[in-house]
Amino acid sequence: MNKFKKSHFALFAAAALLLSSFIAADAVLTKEGKTTIVNTTTLTKSVRGFHGPTPVKIYIKGNKVQKIETLPNQEGKKYFAIAQKVLTQFEGKSVSKVEKMQVDAKTGATFSTKALIQNVQTGVKYYKSHK
Repeated sequence: MNKFKKSHFALFAAAALLLSSFIAADAVLTKEGKTTIVNTTTLTKSVRGFHGPTPVKIYIKGNKVQKIETLPNQEGKKYFAIAQKVLTQFEGKSVSKVEKMQVDAKTGATFSTKALIQNVQTGVKYYKSHK
């Protein structure tokens, strides 16, 4: 490969690497009008409930959490329904408050609840550092 082709190959490789980092960021933060949506699927892979990851989508508008949706997971339906109730405690609160909130885990669904809380707080922290 001559020098010209090598330099173009290096430039192409660098551009591909840079583009892949933007694509990865887009998987976490998206926009719908004035609402920013934080998807914790790739952000919190190591945060686990009783049976695995418990990712969420956090809808933020005007620096306040509007709503939180759970995403597909392997948690037991009965226990996860109990755990999901914790998410309403974050709605309507500023991202700064949510990031620091001390929330009690629900009895009977402790692993799932703690994982959801950690997902929300990690997602909000990511939002604050990337907005």
